[in-house]
This record gives sequence, C-alpha cells and structure tokens, in this order.
Amino acid sequence: MIVFIALIIIWAVVLKRNIVEAALISMIILPFFGGVEAGPGLLVGSLEYVLNYEVLYASLAFIVMSFLLQHSHVLDGMLHIFTRLFGRLKGGPAYVNTGLSSVLGCMSGGNTPNAATSGAFTAEWLLRSGWTREQAATLIAANGGLGAGFPPCAGLFIVLGFPTVAGFVSEGQLYIALFVTGLYQVVWRIVYIQYVVHKNHLQPTSSGSTETIGEVLRKYGINLTLFLGAIIPVALTMGPLFDALVARSEAWESAMDSVNLLVWLPTLMICIILILDGKNIVKQFSGWEDFVKKFIPHIANTGGLLFFIFAASNTITKLGLGDDVVAVLDQMNLSPIITLIVVYVLVAVVAGPLSSTATLTAVGVVGHAVLVGVGFDPLTTAAALLMISSTEGASPPASGALFVACGLTECDPPKIYLPLIGWFVAPIVVMGCLVAVGILPVP
Repeated sequence: MIVFIALIIIWAVVLKRNIVEAALISMIILPFFGGVEAGPGLLVGSLEYVLNYEVLYASLAFIVMSFLLQHSHVLDGMLHIFTRLFGRLKGGPAYVNTGLSSVLGCMSGGNTPNAATSGAFTAEWLLRSGWTREQAATLIAANGGLGAGFPPCAGLFIVLGFPTVAGFVSEGQLYIALFVTGLYQVVWRIVYIQYVVHKNHLQPTSSGSTETIGEVLRKYGINLTLFLGAIIPVALTMGPLFDALVARSEAWESAMDSVNLLVWLPTLMICIILILDGKNIVKQFSGWEDFVKKFIPHIANTGGLLFFIFAASNTITKLGLGDDVVAVLDQMNLSPIITLIVVYVLVAVVAGPLSSTATLTAVGVVGHAVLVGVGFDPLTTAAALLMISSTEGASPPASGALFVACGLTECDPPKIYLPLIGWFVAPIVVMGCLVAVGILPVP
C-alpha cells in the first residue's frame, strides 16, 4: 500500500506526469505483491471484474452526459432562471455563482471547468457589485470545489470501488449521502456570502434580467426538466413511491430492486438533453470524425483513470488490505476520534498538490479502510471523505480552480491562500468530521 501511495504522489507531483499513467502502472504492479506465480491470475481477475462492473458503465455515461451538456444550450437557460431569481438580491451575483456551480456539480463533476464556467458568467458582475478581487476570487475558487462536492463526480465512482465500500454501501446510498453533504457545503457558502454582504455593505444590483419570473420560466423553464433525469430514478429506488411499489407484489419488488440509480440517472439525463437540444448539439460537429476527435480527449483521462483504479482496488481487496490495516491499528491503540481527525486532515493536505481524484486514489482507499477498521460507519466516512477531497478547488497551492478564479478577477493568487484555508478548507474538514460521527446527518 505504501508503494501504491508513493507511486501516485511521485508520478503526479514530482514527475508531473498524468495520474492515469500512475494508475495503469499500479494496476500492473499490485497483483505481484501476492507473489510472482499468483500475479498474472490476480491481474486477469481484476480486469474481468472491471469489465463486468456496472459502476464503470455509469461513470462513463456521466462523462458522455457532461460532454453533451457542454455542447447544448440547456445550461444557458438555467443561467437565465438563476439570474432572474437571485440577480437583484444583496449578493445576487454570488448566489448566481453558487447556484450555477451547484448545478454544474450535479451535471459534470469537474472542479476547474466548474470554476471557469460559473466564473465566466459572474466574475465581472461580482466586482461591479462591490466585491473585492480577493473576495470574488475566493468565492469562485471555492465554488469550483462543488464540482467534486456533488454527485456524479469522478471521486464518487473511485470510492465505490474501495474494498471497504464495495459490498457494504450501495451506489444509491452514497449518491444521496454525497448530495446531502453537497447541500451542507452550499449552506456554508451562503454564510460566507452573507459575511461579505455585511462587511462590504453591499446593496442589491441592478444587473440581471428585466423580464418577469413568469416570462423567464416560459422561455427557459423547459430546461429544468433535465432534473427529472435525477428525480425519477431516485424516486424509484428509495422513499414513499419505492415503498408503495415494492408492497404491491414480489414481482414489483424484484423489478424495483433491479433499478440501478447510477445506471439510469445518466441514461435518462442523456435522453432528456438530446430531446431538449439534440438538433443544436448535432450542429456543433461537422461529422462523426469531428465528434470523435472532440469526445475522445474528454473521456480518455477520467475513463482510463476509473478503469485502472477499479482494477487496482479489486486487487487490493484480494490481497487482504482491510485485515492488515486492522492488525496495525490494534497495535497502535489510537483513539478513534484522533484517528478520524488525522485521516481527514491528511486528505485535505494531500488535496493541495493533487486533484480530488488523485487524492482519493493515493490516500483515500487506505484512509477509509483505517476509519472502518476503528469502527466508523462505511457510508458516513465515505461521504465525508468525498466532501473533504472536494476542497481541491480551494486548496493552495496547485488548485486549477484557484488559478482560473484569479485569472477571471485579475487577483494575485497568494492573496487568497489564507482566506481559502480559513473560510473553506478548515471548515469543510470540520464538517466532514461531524458527518462521519453522525452529528451532521446523512440519509
């Protein structure tokens, strides 16, 4: 495990190579820790596992959905709605940025693209309304982290492959738990917005749509039907509707149990996007060759990373990492709470130089095994782990979202290091600890 972590960090930070390459090498090397003779069999077994792993399909489907969304006008319609609803409030552009970042987080799951997209719409608006360059850059960078703070981020699929998660936590459970922790993060951002509003004595801005809410909804409200792609699968897998259908008969119960949230959610969303704006999406490409050229780079990194990480995680499970971790912890005799704090602080620190996916790949699998080994719940610790790894967007010095935000606001990056740590990294680590111990509840 030490070799696995060292390889990821050295490859990504020291050699500055692609994290996918490190994951590929790990997938090949790890099986041979079970012995030279057993190595090939473990490697083949891990590949068979990945090729039959439905979560891999779901993760690739979300990447397709994100790509189509970027080439559609659906997000533009949502922006018009947010602008009309929040644009004239005190701190209106900040609420628009936060709302748009949350929606993008639920759709695409990328921190830096999230900051770039939401910041492009709201950076100048924030500055004109009275936010300082440092305050605006801090908010945009922090909101970029919502890309990994809401499902379906790539980290969600990585965590689902952890040995101490797979088989103990369902895809739907972790999806809903991460969504709830994302809402906790949004609430904290509202606290920050209110702080800046009162500190700077901000007044409502005159920017935004002059149309009535009814007119805006008539023009752009159809775009909100995209959320049906999430609402329908969730309703069919948990809650009152699920309970009512299951109670009808054994056949209904079997049918409802076969509905996989992570499979149907992106599938329905892709269908809705194509129905809403399929003609425009087709016009974005000159032909199939152009589509493939633009799509392959979009899917290669994340898709390759997830494939190799799932295979490596399966190998780690077969090598008995969980039992080894428990044995080491028994010898150390640390307090569970101290262990929790140490693991989550380590995750936040590693998220500085690494992306959230690399952080989860490097230390997440071991950290989660440690926490489960000392008695914490696999679901809450996994949700909190994802929550804390999302601080990548606000973690100096190597956050892509940070530099995008500073570029959009013409702010000197070092000036927002301390505000980001004090207002977002540290509080989110605290919130993660509260989620893990059950003080902040998740379903």
